[in-house]
Amino acid sequence: MTQRLYADLTQSWSEKGGGVRVYLNRKRRYILEQTDDRHLLIIPGAEDAVVEEGRAITITLRSPHVPGSPNYRLLLRNGAVRAALERFRPNLIECEDAYNLPWAAIAHRKRFPETALVASFMTDFPTAYASRIGERLGGQWLATTSAQIAYHYVAALYLQFDRVVALSEHGGADKLRAIGVERVSVAPLGVDIDDFSPDRRDEALRREAGAEPGQPLLIYVGRLDREKRAETVVEAFRQLPANLGARLVLVGAGPLIEQFADEPGVLCTGFITDRGLLSRWLASADLYVSGMADETFGISVIEAQASGLPVAGVAAGAMIDRVPAALGRLGPVDDPAAMAANIRALIGDPGLAEMARAAREHAAGLGWDTAMKRLFEEVFPTAFAYRRETMSKSAKRGK
Repeated sequence: MTQRLYADLTQSWSEKGGGVRVYLNRKRRYILEQTDDRHLLIIPGAEDAVVEEGRAITITLRSPHVPGSPNYRLLLRNGAVRAALERFRPNLIECEDAYNLPWAAIAHRKRFPETALVASFMTDFPTAYASRIGERLGGQWLATTSAQIAYHYVAALYLQFDRVVALSEHGGADKLRAIGVERVSVAPLGVDIDDFSPDRRDEALRREAGAEPGQPLLIYVGRLDREKRAETVVEAFRQLPANLGARLVLVGAGPLIEQFADEPGVLCTGFITDRGLLSRWLASADLYVSGMADETFGISVIEAQASGLPVAGVAAGAMIDRVPAALGRLGPVDDPAAMAANIRALIGDPGLAEMARAAREHAAGLGWDTAMKRLFEEVFPTAFAYRRETMSKSAKRGK
C-alpha cells in the first residue's frame, strides 16, 4: 500500500496541555507505531520552524498570543499555511477548529482535488461563544440570533468537507445533522486507561485537601471561568450542609481562581501539567462535579470515570452521552441547588461503590486504541472513498 501523509491543522494548540493537544499527540503516536504512514502537524508557535523527525513533521508558524490567554496563539497566516501544505502535499487534512484555517485547507484542495478533507467539531462555538457573547451584549434575542448565524456558517463550511467528525451524539452530531450536515461520523476521543486508575489514590493528597477519613472529597478539573460554569460547582458546594464535611478541589486556572482561593473548604491547585499528579488527584476524590454545558466530548469526565468516580453534572451537551443513570446524576444547567441535591444523593447512595466500579468499566471502553482504530479504519477510509467518488463524478461531467 502506498504510504500516506496525514496532516492536522489547528488553532487549538496549547503550549501547556489541553484536549486537542492530547488528541494530536495520540494520533501521531498511533501513526508512527501502528502504520507505515507519515504525520504532518501545522500549529501556531513563537516562531517559524520546520522540524522533520523521520515520519513526523511539525511546522510551527509565528503567531501572537490570544488576548487574555497566554497558552494559546492566533494563527491567521493562511498564506503560510497553504505554502506548507503545498510543500508536503498531504493525502488527508484534518481541521480541529472551524475558524480561518479550514478555508486554507479548502483553498489547497481546489489546487489538489485529490486531497481528502476531514473536519472535527471539537468546540461547539456557536453555543459556547457566539450565543453567550450575544446575550451579554443584547439579551436573549441577540444570543439566539448570534447562535443561528454561527450555525449557518458552520453548515456552509462543513458541507465542503468529505467527512465531519462529532465527538458525541449530543455534543455535536445531532446539531450538525439539524443544520444539514449529512456526512457525520461519531468518533469519541480516548482516555489513558492505564494512567487514570483508582489504584492511584493518594491519602496524602486527601489530607492536603482537608478531607479526613469519612469526609467526602469532590473534584472539578477545567478552566475556572464562566464558560465552563465553575461558579455553579462552587455555589453548589456552598449549599451542602456543613455536617456533611465535604471538601472541594478545583484543578485548573482561569479568571475566577482568585475569587475561589479563599473559599472555606475549597483547595485551588492551579493548572497541573503533571499528568501523573492529575491522575492521583482524581483517584483520591470520591465524586466528580461539573457544570460544563457545552462539551463536545468531556475528556475530563472520562478521565474521572477511569479513576473510578461517579459524576454529578448537567443534562446538556456530551455529558448526556458520558453519564448514563448508572454512573451519576445530571441536573439542569446553571442550577446550583439541583447540583447540590444530586451531590448529597450520590454521597448518601449505598450503591456508590458499585457506581464507581461501573464508571471505571465504562471508561475502559473508550481507550485511545479504540478511538484511533475508529478514525483510521472507519472515518478516514470513508472520507477517501467520498473524495474518489466526487472526483469521478466531476470527471464524468467534464467529458
